[in-house]
Amino acid sequence: MRIRDGALVTLLAVGIVSLPLVAYAQRTQKVPRVGVLSPFAGSSDAFLDAVRQGVRELGYVEGQSIVLEYRSAEGMADRLVGLATDLARLKVDVIVTTGAPAVQAAKQATKTIPIVIGGVDDAVEQGFVASLAQPGGNITGVSWLNTELSAKRLELLKEAVPTASRVAVLREAVGGATAVKATETAARTLGVRLQIMEVREPSEFDSTFAAMNRDHIEALMVLHGPMIVGHQRRIVDLAAKSRLPAIFTDSRFVQAGGLMSYGPRLADLYRRSATYVDRILKGTKPGDLPVEQPTRFELLINLKTAKALGLTLPQSILLRADDVID
Repeated sequence: MRIRDGALVTLLAVGIVSLPLVAYAQRTQKVPRVGVLSPFAGSSDAFLDAVRQGVRELGYVEGQSIVLEYRSAEGMADRLVGLATDLARLKVDVIVTTGAPAVQAAKQATKTIPIVIGGVDDAVEQGFVASLAQPGGNITGVSWLNTELSAKRLELLKEAVPTASRVAVLREAVGGATAVKATETAARTLGVRLQIMEVREPSEFDSTFAAMNRDHIEALMVLHGPMIVGHQRRIVDLAAKSRLPAIFTDSRFVQAGGLMSYGPRLADLYRRSATYVDRILKGTKPGDLPVEQPTRFELLINLKTAKALGLTLPQSILLRADDVID
């Protein structure tokens, strides 16, 4: 088909005019903003690092195709509500967070902005979602089975230290107590007497360990929490000074000198939350995205610490370990 000269000139003119409009549309295309509400300290925030890695793996470029509005509570739970409210005022497209206090703060701040959980003990029992398969509402993400795992950790600790009859549980005095209840049930079965030790601020760690020494505690289980994570080296050192065999939720405590840890790889769960963010930004409703649970759990053991404690670990535990530090 022949195009008349006049028609060709017209087409070229339209094309030339439309090119700047296309370029302008590309420049002004809305860049999604994701609020990262972290309960951890900003100086070494594994949660933020994992979310960043997750969005990069999905093809986003921070500052170009996605903006992360980061807010850190610096391990202080009482800051979370204000930070969550700030993110809601900014009208971010999604809020991604982790831990019950932070999720609760985000839930309190907004009923419309999608909230992605990067990890929480029990999303259903704590009232964040209606069910794992059909969350409903504006919240979804990852639930890390910490309630059930707490009972398993006590079993492992008792197996490692069969003579231990008095065990302390160190936890932060915030959030739900479902993990404590599960541990208490396991303790009755194992014939172990539990002593729950709660801390509200870092200044209480020294006095809490002093109380354990006075009460002749023989082993220790440390539950997950942002303040506890932020002071992992201090807690590991206090446990060593008190000669307390301890089991943790996070492998980083074992790498820092703790005796044992058992649980999922938290960095993997945090990174997985980026997939939820991506699907929500592409139009999927959070209530239609099933809550995931980890399927792989790791047992780490520090043999150097065991030797320093004069503890001979049974072969039954050593053979099940995924990694041994010696």
